[in-house]
Parts: sequence; structure tokens; C-alpha cells
Amino acid sequence: MKQSVNILLSGGGTGGHIYPAIAIANELKERHPGSKFLFVGAKGRMEMEKVPQLGYEIKGLNITGFQRSLSLKNLTFPFKLISSLLKAKRIIRKFKPNVVIGTGGFASGPTLFMANRSHIPSLIQEQNSYPGITNKMLAKKVNKICVAYDGLEKYFPAEKLIKTGNPVRQDLLQIDVKREEALRYFKLDPGKMTLVILGGSLGARAINQALEKNIQTILKNDVQVIWQSGRLYYEEYKKFSEVKGVQVWEFIQQMDLLYAAADVLISRAGAGSISELCIVGKPVIFIPSPNVAEDHQTKNAKSVTDRNAGILLKEENIDNLAEVIKILFEDAQKRDILSKNIKKLALPNATKEIADEVDKILK
Repeated sequence: MKQSVNILLSGGGTGGHIYPAIAIANELKERHPGSKFLFVGAKGRMEMEKVPQLGYEIKGLNITGFQRSLSLKNLTFPFKLISSLLKAKRIIRKFKPNVVIGTGGFASGPTLFMANRSHIPSLIQEQNSYPGITNKMLAKKVNKICVAYDGLEKYFPAEKLIKTGNPVRQDLLQIDVKREEALRYFKLDPGKMTLVILGGSLGARAINQALEKNIQTILKNDVQVIWQSGRLYYEEYKKFSEVKGVQVWEFIQQMDLLYAAADVLISRAGAGSISELCIVGKPVIFIPSPNVAEDHQTKNAKSVTDRNAGILLKEENIDNLAEVIKILFEDAQKRDILSKNIKKLALPNATKEIADEVDKILK
């Protein structure tokens, strides 16, 4: 059913909220040529830069998160919330959306709240196994809630839940045939196994510090290392590229080739990363960030590791990293079991299934 419609999307703060929204928009754009798309984000956050780079218009709300600890910033929160609600109302009145889609982040709350007040149909896409406060508050009013994990009826009305998974890059579906290309791209030794470390686009301090401390011990496993240090830490750690068998990168765009080159991965446990790693189907050591709301990364990781589909290493135990790596590289059977089990959790058609739900709402 091709029709020209106005689609409003809101999601941001992190790539985990932005890229699912972009993936959904791209799928709907293909299905509904001639439709208009508008994003709503939070001023000063990464979506205000990333969304226009990816070809979509965005409007910004002056909204921030509520600090859980005592903070003077909380004094301005009510004023920012009121101004954001009023601006969201003006954006909705002018744009006249047929449907509103929220993928989480600060701006998503006011945008969907005002859409619901205006009786505009809406859908939220919850990436995590433990939902944020915004989506929990919005759940009663939205039409559909697309989720990536089982058990979310504890937080959301069961009749609105659709398990779709999280949108992922489509180029990851074909990594099995890219191994040789990946080895050439990263100039790797085909006779050695490759350890890949992902700390997120900004980087993970604790993971970087653990690698600095243990890199020589890790290399004794006859492995080569691709270490994504992140933007905040690259200057500090780039010197390790001088160590034979180690490459330090600030950020890697060619994620399909990176995954194709990897034999074992170390990763944070953001919902988007986990969805990608399930499709990639390789052994993963998850080190969840403890600095996130409600410790949701640990909950995300446990949803995988409780099924013997990955290894959970809490940051408080990160001193054991070299030993965990050694055990995994020495045990081919363990690697094979982890690979097979994580692959079973993959939901590769998430973007299309979310777009199907949007289409049902538009009908």
C-alpha cells in the first residue's frame, strides 16, 4: 500500500536511539515514495548533527534528562520540559503527521506525549530488556510497542507488544563471504586468530585501561588485536599501534568487515550492539557499562549469557579479562557453542517488521 504520508520520528542522545529511527525511516521512505519525514531531537545532542548527515530534516527541543542524583540542573528541568512540550505541540500542528514514531531519548517523551494529546496514532520501539522511564510513561497511550526481548509485559500492556528485534545494518547479513576482504582491509595475518575490542564510539575507560595493563599477556595467545579505543581515548592509546600485532582505531566505519575479521569480540552491552552481535554469530565477552540507567546493560547481557550464548564479565571483575580471553582462545568447542547459541537469538527482519506495524497503523 503506497501512499504519501507525513511521518514524524523522535529518538536520540545515543547512536542506540538514533540509528534505529534512521533505519525505520529509510524502510518507510522506500515503501511510501513522496512522503515527508521530520525528526525531533534534543538540542546539543548527537542527533542534531547525525540526522541531517543521513539526509533528514530535524527540529530541536531544549530538553535534558532529569538527574537521578541531587543536582542544580534539576531546578531548570521543569522549565525546559514545559518549553519542549509547547515546541513539540507547534511542530506537530505545523507538520500534521499521520503517525509518530519514538525510539527513546530525551526528545521522544514530549514529542509522543503531545502527539497522543492530539490523538495522532503512535508507536514506540524499545531497544532494551529494561525500558526507560519515558517509554514506560508513554506506553498507556501509544498504539503499538515494538520490543527486542521477551518478558516486557512486566512494564508494558501485553496487548500492545510486538517482538520484532532491533533494527540493524543490513550489510551484516552477508559477513560470512567477506572474510578474505576483511583480512586484506585490516592487513591481518590469515594464520592468526583476531580479537576485536569495541568500547563504543566515545570509548570505555575501564576496558581501555584493562587492555593497556594486559596487552602483552593477551598477545601470548598468538592472536592479533583490533582495538577500537573511542574518540575520548584515542590520543592516549594510539601509541599501542606500534606494538606488533596491535591496531588501535578511534572509530571504525566498516563494521561489516570488522565483524567478518573477528574470531572473538569484547563489547559493551548496549541493545543495538547485542542485536548486531547476534546476527554476526561470533563468541563475545560482554563487559556491560555500569554507568547507565537501572544497570540495563547488565540486564541486556544476561538475556544472552543466561542462554550460554556469550560470556558476562562485570566491570568490577575486569582484572580477570586476560584469563577469560586465554580460556576462550584455548577452547575451540566453547567458541563453537557460543557462536551457535548467539546466532539462534538473531532477529534479522526487525526493520521490516516494525515498518509493517507502522503500515497497519496508517491503514
